[in-house]
Amino acid sequence: MRGLTRGAAFALGAVAGHLADARFADPRRGHPVAAFGTAAGRLERLLWRDRRAAGAAYTALCVGTVAAGAVLADRTLGRSPAGRTALAAAATWTVLGGTSLTREARTIGRSLSTGDLTAARERLPHLCGRDPSALDEQQIARAVVESVAENTADAVVNALVWGALAGTPGLLAFRAVNTLDAMVGHRSPRYARFGWASARLDDVAGWPGARLTALLTVCAAPHRAGAWRVWHRDGAAHPSPNAGRAEAAFAGALGVRLGGTLAYGTRVEHRPVLGGELPPVEVADIERACRLSRRVGLLALGVTAAGHALLHGAGRGLTRQRKGGRN
Repeated sequence: MRGLTRGAAFALGAVAGHLADARFADPRRGHPVAAFGTAAGRLERLLWRDRRAAGAAYTALCVGTVAAGAVLADRTLGRSPAGRTALAAAATWTVLGGTSLTREARTIGRSLSTGDLTAARERLPHLCGRDPSALDEQQIARAVVESVAENTADAVVNALVWGALAGTPGLLAFRAVNTLDAMVGHRSPRYARFGWASARLDDVAGWPGARLTALLTVCAAPHRAGAWRVWHRDGAAHPSPNAGRAEAAFAGALGVRLGGTLAYGTRVEHRPVLGGELPPVEVADIERACRLSRRVGLLALGVTAAGHALLHGAGRGLTRQRKGGRN
């Protein structure tokens, strides 16, 4: 590994971390993201005020601490190619959630396939925040496919994009941002102001990965023309500036209709329909969505790992040229 550049070492580590996620998924106990969530929850109880300024300070403290720790680890362990590779592998495995995502989706799909609607309803909250109590088979299947699409962007592609842009600190900081959004970024009386900063930061951080997810979905789609058409026609209609792109591309790629009315506890949302001319989701489409998610994740790994290696390789070459010019 002595001859590896910083970019190549990170790319190799990202591939190793992706393989670890594919083989082992998320650990059931002691997951670093869960530990971060616990610490962030305790800090919230100390800092909560019904003001945007308090929420902005909370967000900056949580994300800044993770980013600073990652930078310190990168400088300490990253002095050797082996250290950089190992750190990148551990960070990538920590932040990726693609395997756990598809496992949860397939578990619900199996319950629906056997007619066990009760088990599917009980399992759905592990995947998304919707109230499953009144959902029928088709509505649960739709919720699963939409969650697979949205979380392919959040739990896989976006993390890899920020790894490509900023290495290990980018990977871990993005996961911190995304976790905070899930904790305090939703609209409720408690978090309408306090969670505003976390939600807006997540929107900004999720912008590049959402578009890359849609583009890679078109590349991986069984119906490429449909994926492109629905993405560009319906993606911007979604209330989220990012989730709609991934969901619309998945709708066109799978040839199914997504969107519409959904419930989060007592709150009901009437979202625009994505792919309105297409047939509704069926239970079998859950497996198709999972396979598409895995293909998109692999494409994202290749694109971002290569991009990081080229970016840092080019930067190293430019630095050498400047040093040579001074001599």
